Amino acid sequence: MDKSMIVGIAVGAVAATAIAGVAGYRALNGASDYAEVVHSEPVMKTVKTPREVCNDVAVTEPAPVRDQNRIAGTAIGAVVGGVLGNQIGGGDGKKLATVGGAVAGGYAGNQIQRNMQDNNTHTTRETRCRTVYDSHEAISGYKVTYRIGDTQGVVHMDRDPGARIPLRDGQLDLGSQPG
Repeated sequence: MDKSMIVGIAVGAVAATAIAGVAGYRALNGASDYAEVVHSEPVMKTVKTPREVCNDVAVTEPAPVRDQNRIAGTAIGAVVGGVLGNQIGGGDGKKLATVGGAVAGGYAGNQIQRNMQDNNTHTTRETRCRTVYDSHEAISGYKVTYRIGDTQGVVHMDRDPGARIPLRDGQLDLGSQPG
């Protein structure tokens, strides 16, 4: 036999013995590449989504006033009051009644025009909008209870891990997908 062949067989035997030794150690000591998932529970959160709701509403406003000082009502009232006052009495009393009727009629005409202006309105339609929030429950992650050998722990994960969680160097490997 050739010397290199003997070296190759010896190296192969040593490697096979080492692999068998590690596998036997793991089997005897319960070492595993995975943690067992005992319980997985979704963690919920309330999500609020804004949306705009618009409605057409009737809006009543005062009509524009063309005669702010109510001159037309005052003048018409004074003329009517003066004419009516002139119908009363005779002589100086007639003059006094005419003047008094004109003053009273002017005041009454002014107030009548004011009431008419105050009650003169117009209605328009306006679109009014407001923001409302719709709420719903969503899964924000999972509360996972796991077991490695005789030790049990709890971890929060962003996904349901399934039946087991991979281990790396005896610690949870939360970045790996379950196998």
